Amino acid sequence: MAAVPPAEGMMTPRPNGNGADGADPLGVLAPIIAKLQPVVAKRLAEQGATNLSRHMLALKVGEIASAELEGLQHNLNLLERRTLIGALISSLPATKAEDGGANGHPAEPRSTANVPATTAPATPATSAANALSTPAGVKTMSTKGQDAASVASRQSVEEAKLKIQPLVVDRIDIGAAARLDRDELGRQIGELVGEILREEKIRLNQREQKDLVELLLDDMLGLGPLEPLLADETITDIMVNGPFQVYVERKGRLELTDVKFRDNQHVLNICSRIVSQVGRRVDESSPLCDARLLDGSRVNIIIPPLAIDGPSISIRKFSKKGITLDIMAKTRNISENMAKVLKIAARCRLNILISGGTGSGKTTLLNAMSQLIDVGERVVTIEDAAELQLQQPHVVRLETRPPNLEGVGEINMRDLVKNALRMRPDRIILGEVRGPEALDMLQAMNTGHDGSLGTIHANRPREALTRLENMIGMASINLPAKAVRTQISSAIDMIVQVSRMRDGMRRITSIMEVVGMEGDVITTQDLYTFEFEGEDTQGNIKGIYKSSGLRPHFLPKAGYFGLDRALMEAM
Repeated sequence: MAAVPPAEGMMTPRPNGNGADGADPLGVLAPIIAKLQPVVAKRLAEQGATNLSRHMLALKVGEIASAELEGLQHNLNLLERRTLIGALISSLPATKAEDGGANGHPAEPRSTANVPATTAPATPATSAANALSTPAGVKTMSTKGQDAASVASRQSVEEAKLKIQPLVVDRIDIGAAARLDRDELGRQIGELVGEILREEKIRLNQREQKDLVELLLDDMLGLGPLEPLLADETITDIMVNGPFQVYVERKGRLELTDVKFRDNQHVLNICSRIVSQVGRRVDESSPLCDARLLDGSRVNIIIPPLAIDGPSISIRKFSKKGITLDIMAKTRNISENMAKVLKIAARCRLNILISGGTGSGKTTLLNAMSQLIDVGERVVTIEDAAELQLQQPHVVRLETRPPNLEGVGEINMRDLVKNALRMRPDRIILGEVRGPEALDMLQAMNTGHDGSLGTIHANRPREALTRLENMIGMASINLPAKAVRTQISSAIDMIVQVSRMRDGMRRITSIMEVVGMEGDVITTQDLYTFEFEGEDTQGNIKGIYKSSGLRPHFLPKAGYFGLDRALMEAM
C-alpha cells in the first residue's frame, strides 16, 4: 500500500479538527469521493471482496484509495483519509458490516473507519503494527514507595491503553507513521489519542495522556515493555525468559521485574524489530541471532523450537557513562597502582588479552584501556556484534555476517582478521577470541601489529593460555604443541583477569605477564593479584590488591617509551 509521503507526515492538524480552515470534510472531499467511487466498486468486484466484514473491507478500500490518491497526487491527512474511506464504504451497494449490517443493507458509516496497514513482509513498520495490535499489560518497574494516587494513575493509563490501542491501530497509516521521527509521531498520535478518549468517554488528565502516548510510542517504535528497563541506567543486563518473566541485573544482582508481554507473539515481534535494524533475521530456520541495539547494547536472541518456554532475549546494556581506569580505581574495581601499570602497558603497545567469565566486565575494561591508544593510530575492531565504543578518530569497525537463507554468504571472524591485515592497521582489537581466528590474531601480533587487544572466556590466566592453544588447534593446522606455545608466548605480553564476585562487584583479580618458554612450558609471572580477606556485615567482599614486587618483564620496553621509572613506582 502506498503510504503518505514523508514530507506530508502521517496526518496534518486542522484548526477545528475538521477539514481545511474548519470546513466540512465531506464537502472538501466530495470531488475525490466522486472520482474514487466507481474505481473502488470495480476493483472490489474484480477481487470478489464486496462481501467482507467491515474491518477487512476497510483494509481493501484503503489499499485501493491510497494507490489512486498517489496517482492523483492528493496528500490527505489522517482525519481526511478516515472520512474518505468511511464514505467510500458507505457508498458500496451491499456491504456486510461486522457490527450488524445484514440482509444486503449497507452498514451505517462510522467516523472510526479503519485505515489499513501495509501488507509487506516483516519490516519495522509491520512490526510496529503487530506490536500495537497485540495489547500487553506493559508495566514499569515496581512502584514501591509511590503514593496511592500515583499507583491509581498508572493503572488508569494501562487500562486506557488496553482499550484504545486497537482503535489507534485501526486509524493510522503504519507505513507513513514509520517514516516519522519520534517527536513528530508523538505529536500526531497525541491528537488522535485525545479524540479517541473523548469518543470513548475515558477521562485522563494531561500527565496521564502523555504517559499513554509514550506507552503507545514504545510499542510502535521502541521495544515495548522493555523501554523503561532500557532507560534505567542502574540496570546492566535485561533477560527475557518468555512473555511473563523478565529479569534484570542491578549492581551485580538479579531481580525479577513486573514487566510482562502479552504472549509469545508479542515477544517475537520485538525480536524481529531488533534484528531487522541490523540487517539480520530470526525465524524457525535461523532461531539464533546476535545483534545490537542502536545505542550499542549487545543482544542475543533464541526462539522456539530451541527455546522451550518461549522466545528468550538477553540484552547487555551499553553504559552511557564512559568508564576509565581512573573511575575503576575510585570504585575499587582495581587499585590505583594497578591502573597505572595497565596505563603504562597500553602506552608501551603491549599485546594484552583480557580474560574473564560471562558478565565479568571484559568489554568494559577493553573500552577503558582502548582510551589510551594514541589518536594518530589506525585501529581496526572485529566483533560478532559491534559493541566496542572507541573514542579515537581513526577507527574501522568490522562485524561478522551470518549465512543467508540459502546457507551461503557467511563472513566469520577469521575472514575479517585476514582482511584486516590488508588494511594497514596499527592495532587490531578482537571483541572476543572464540575459535580458529586465534591463530590469525597471534600471527598479526607477531608481525608488527603491537598493542593489539582481545578478550577471551576463561576463569584463570593460565586457563586462558590453554584455551588459546586449543583454539589454534581448531584452525586445522597440524603444528607441534611446542610450536603453538612458542607462538603464544612471543605474541601475548600480558593477561588481565576480570571476575564478578559473589557480592556482585567486578574486580580485576590478576595482572599476569607472559615471560617466555622453559622447555615446552610457557612461563609467566604475576604482577598484581587480589587477595580475599573476608566480608563485611553487608555481605560485601573485603580484600587487598597485592603487588608481587617482581621486576616487570616489559621494563626495557617501558624504558624505550620513557616510562620505566613510573612503572617501578607503580610496583
